[in-house]
Amino acid sequence: MDTVSRALENAASGVVRDGVHVFPVRVYFEDTDAGRIVYHARYLHFAERARSEMMRLLGWTNPQLMDDPGLAFAVRRATMDFRKPAMLDDLLEVRTRVTRVGGASLQAEQRVERGGETLVTIDITLASMAMGGGVCRLPAGLRARLDELVIRG
Repeated sequence: MDTVSRALENAASGVVRDGVHVFPVRVYFEDTDAGRIVYHARYLHFAERARSEMMRLLGWTNPQLMDDPGLAFAVRRATMDFRKPAMLDDLLEVRTRVTRVGGASLQAEQRVERGGETLVTIDITLASMAMGGGVCRLPAGLRARLDELVIRG
């Protein structure tokens, strides 16, 4: 991969600042309802994309995890609080803060913001699932990288 391609790939994954992953999202027509307001379920799409890119920045892609060690993340719980709507063509940021890393799970708070203003918050718990079924432990290397992001009070 050449230097330009590598720079574009890194930029597409967002950045980690002070333990928070920041991922840009532009609102497209497909994300909105007839009133040009982001459809509520699309925020889950934005959050999923941000978490996937955060993992990529940490050195773990979904295909890698699925192939070796053979795991994927499943949403166990998600709570959303809608404060203000996003609109067609808005430039948003999804800010992901890992709040807890367990043996086979992780918890995160995700905020969708526009210009520094929080529009939606998502508190989410993910379980590490074996590709063959059932819960499995997080690989030690991945757990250590995720644990680096946990902000301790």
